[in-house]
Amino acid sequence: MGRPRTNDEAVKERLVACATEMLATGSRESVTVRAVAAAAGASTTAVYSLFGGKDGLIGAVRDRAVAGLFQDLSAVPTSEDPLADLYALAIAYRLWGCGHSHLYTVLFGRTQSFDPSGAVGTRDPIRPLIAAIDRAVTGSVLAGEATSIALSLWVTLHGLVTLELSEALDTLTAEAAFRSAIHAALRGWATPAVFRSLRQAELGP
Repeated sequence: MGRPRTNDEAVKERLVACATEMLATGSRESVTVRAVAAAAGASTTAVYSLFGGKDGLIGAVRDRAVAGLFQDLSAVPTSEDPLADLYALAIAYRLWGCGHSHLYTVLFGRTQSFDPSGAVGTRDPIRPLIAAIDRAVTGSVLAGEATSIALSLWVTLHGLVTLELSEALDTLTAEAAFRSAIHAALRGWATPAVFRSLRQAELGP
């Protein structure tokens, strides 16, 4: 009989989960192969055989965060109303961030670098947002450069989600702030005609 496989998917999952929590609650320097292995009930050998070492393990955590956010944003259906689609994407972003707080902190927190002005890859979480913005600009709904619009929306979203995760806002306040801030951000990039219609609809008769 062959030797039993000890560094299996279950061990890999535990290592990624433990590394995620440690990265989200501490510094990158505090995450050592020995500490993660001990927390996961695994050997240090498992970290090297499964990930090649600390950097590979941290890369796996980031890859999981990127893939999860991309999957949820890509699942948002496309409609004939690009503004409604952008709002739906904002909702999906918030839900993912609040539902995966450790992964969110790793992806956008102090433990990892993030270049919002970098090239957009095929599985980059910002791609669905850029696509919706492109449709809005083409349809004369929004006016501006797509990356600039995306960055301003992301800054707004990130601020809201970060405050919500830190419990600086209660549930009702967070919900109201989300609605008003995202609508205001979208209005700010709207073409003059669309801006007037949005303001009129908001203010009522």
